[in-house]
Order: sequence, then structure tokens, then C-alpha cells
Amino acid sequence: MNLLALEFSSTHRSVAVATTDATGLVRVLATESEIGGRSISALGMVQRALRVAQLEREQIDHLAVALGPGSNMGVRISISLAQGWQLALGTPVLGVNSADCLAAQAHCAGWLGRVAVVVDAQRHEIYLGLYDLDTAGWRVAEPLRIVPIDEAAALDSRVDHWIGPEATKWFPRGRVLHAAAATVATLAAGRTDFTPAAQLEPVYLRAVEFVKAPPPRVLPTEP
Repeated sequence: MNLLALEFSSTHRSVAVATTDATGLVRVLATESEIGGRSISALGMVQRALRVAQLEREQIDHLAVALGPGSNMGVRISISLAQGWQLALGTPVLGVNSADCLAAQAHCAGWLGRVAVVVDAQRHEIYLGLYDLDTAGWRVAEPLRIVPIDEAAALDSRVDHWIGPEATKWFPRGRVLHAAAATVATLAAGRTDFTPAAQLEPVYLRAVEFVKAPPPRVLPTEP
């Protein structure tokens, strides 16, 4: 089973091609990445990764898209790519949470204990998700939510590791970590909860705010 994974939720964007065998073992065949810049060469990265993996587009069985939280523009570009791909080839698609990817990568790095995943949410707030990591694996301790930075900092005594693309910006003990497409592929392998690509949405936990428009101004008519 061949899988193409996209992770564009931070300034470290990546694409991975992976395959799984009958036992469920995941093997990454190729990765491509780019750092920084305002433009994203999504198709270029995909084409290079497929070339290295020696696969054609038609040989990809599943697509996995990281949905953030993070760069709304980056996530929407990856969703658009998946939508076009599914429209053209009918390839099944599923979404993966980027915070889960960071927790999985921290576990692979050998970090154990309570891990706080933090991602910029603007407005002096951050996305915060708490995970428990032990030798057996990782699990969600408290689901992702948006909190003021000061409120998150008050949890410092309960947290062993602060991780995220900009963790050092807010926390002295922070460790910079970017979600990777190879991890997206690993987390997606074996899942069957596919979603129509047209229904994929970036992780965005803010309530939608509506501002009531002022009443129309009526100008007096001349006598």
C-alpha cells in the first residue's frame, strides 16, 4: 500500500512517500522538504518525492494531509492539492492532526513524561495540547484548545517538555520541533476513516465571530 503525506502547517514544509507491508510495517521511501519563503512549491516537492520513490501518481493508494493547527495558508494549499488529486484519480484521503505528529516525534526522540504541544494562535494566544509519553507510546492527556499565553505558562510545573515550531518564543524550556510528513504517513497508515477531500478543513478552534453591520445611512433629499 503506497501513501503520499503532506505537512505544510509550519515554515518547515514536507512531503513523504511511504509504503506499508502486510504486517502494517511502514517504510518511508522518499521525503522532500523546504524551509521558509512565502511561496510553497507543493507540486514540485510531490514530483521529486515520487521520482525518488520510483512511483507514478496512479500508484498512490492513499493521501494523508496534516490539518494543523498552524499556518492556515499552508494547510489550505495541501488540502487543495488533495482535493484536486482526488477529483482526478479518486484516491482516498484522510486528515491527521499536526499536534499528534509533534507528540509522536517527541516520543520517537525519547522524551518521556507530560508534553505540552504549543502552536501560535495569534492574538497573544496559543493552541495547547497535553500528551503523556511513556515507554509504551503516547496518548492525549488534554485535548487541543486555545488559551492565553499566561494561562499556559501557569502550567509549567505540570509539564516536562514544551514543544512546537515556536516553543522557545514563549517558554524558556521550550524545544523547537516541526511536524514532518514522514510522521503524518506513519500515523495515517492502517487507518480507514477516509474523508471526502472536499470536506477537509484546517484545525481552527476559534468560534466564528460575526460583526453586525451598521444600518444604512439615509441621506436627506433636497427639497
